[in-house]
Amino acid sequence: MKPPPLARSKLLTLAAAQRAVRAAQRRGARVVFTNGCFDLLHVGHVRSLEQARALGDRLVVAVNTDASVRRVKGPARPLVPARQRAEVLAALACVDWVVTFAEPTPLRAIRALRPDVLAKGGDWALGAIVGRAEVESWGGRVVRLREIAGVRTSAIVAKARAGRRSGRG
Repeated sequence: MKPPPLARSKLLTLAAAQRAVRAAQRRGARVVFTNGCFDLLHVGHVRSLEQARALGDRLVVAVNTDASVRRVKGPARPLVPARQRAEVLAALACVDWVVTFAEPTPLRAIRALRPDVLAKGGDWALGAIVGRAEVESWGGRVVRLREIAGVRTSAIVAKARAGRRSGRG
């Protein structure tokens, strides 16, 4: 039996991801794209990524770089460096490729990769999903994933910080 690919082998530059996506699409595969900070990987992330993967044959995940996370989440984030966040995501069986992006939004990556499906968390209004117009313009579809109630990275971070202040943990 062939061993699964090493997580690090799924970490691609945008150009390499573009080649991989085009090759998969030429073979008839439906490629799904999603993105996020993924600062502390939790069950909500895992379930959302599994939902996204179920929408197609291949899943590419774009991860915010550290500077991009700081712009979006504030100076205390990220807790985990981008390279490590990307490698942990790549280790998941449902994830085929991982790229990072430094821009405020993943629009450049979406335009370069031209996914068949753009998947985003259910907490995002359809009109607020970056790349929606582009994906729909080339015949793709945009899907809001089911929200996983009660599991948010910011809540986990707040709870950990509160425990540290109270002397617990």
